[in-house]
Amino acid sequence: MPELDGRVALVTGASRGIGAATARALAAAGARVIVTDLSDGSALADELGGLYFQHDVSSESAWVEAMGFARAEAGGLDILVNNAGLFLQKSLLETTLEDWRRIHAVNVEGVFLGCKHAVPLLAERAGRRAGGAAIVNISSVAGLVGAAGAICYNASKGAVRIMTKGLALELARRQIRVNSVHPGLIDTHMGQEVLDSAAARLGVGDNEARARLARGHPLGRLGLDSNIADAVAFLASDRAAYMTGSELVVDGGFTAQ
Repeated sequence: MPELDGRVALVTGASRGIGAATARALAAAGARVIVTDLSDGSALADELGGLYFQHDVSSESAWVEAMGFARAEAGGLDILVNNAGLFLQKSLLETTLEDWRRIHAVNVEGVFLGCKHAVPLLAERAGRRAGGAAIVNISSVAGLVGAAGAICYNASKGAVRIMTKGLALELARRQIRVNSVHPGLIDTHMGQEVLDSAAARLGVGDNEARARLARGHPLGRLGLDSNIADAVAFLASDRAAYMTGSELVVDGGFTAQ
């Protein structure tokens, strides 16, 4: 039997990249997946036999509607993956207050709102299994180490990391496990934004920027969205039943240096 059989998972920012790969991994493990995004994720939801909900994670009313949708259309919720996020490469002096607020509205407030409004649904079903219910928050290696010229992103992903630990302590007695995943440079649309920024900064082409950044990782390559999806599926499953407040780093050895 697939290890997530009978469970309902909601994945934000799931129309592409890490979110789409995560939705596929959870569905392959047996979960019924609710794909949410501002972009149209209906084709992916149809592919997976799941559901699609158009969703602005920075809106509290949208989260209330999303939880109502999960209850009405899927019967509840067992797994929440807070994946939706924005990247910004700007120096401190170039960064505006509007930039700061826009990044934090999605990357931090979106996670806060998701956890706040999902907990009642997760708690209803947490007692069904030894591993309880699960929240997985996608942070970044930028939540662990600094990155010059990315102060907004650093601050937002650091907030997700420590928010995860506080929530893990608060929700442990309710049998809701909360863990974070910290991707390194992953070959996705957002990863391409990082590559484009590096190419401009170094004055080189895309291929050379890609090669240089790959050499900065001990494994010598960029990560794949499936590498992160596999980590999320593990944390969502009962194989991680004794893990909460943990940070799972998937970065090709970058932060071990």
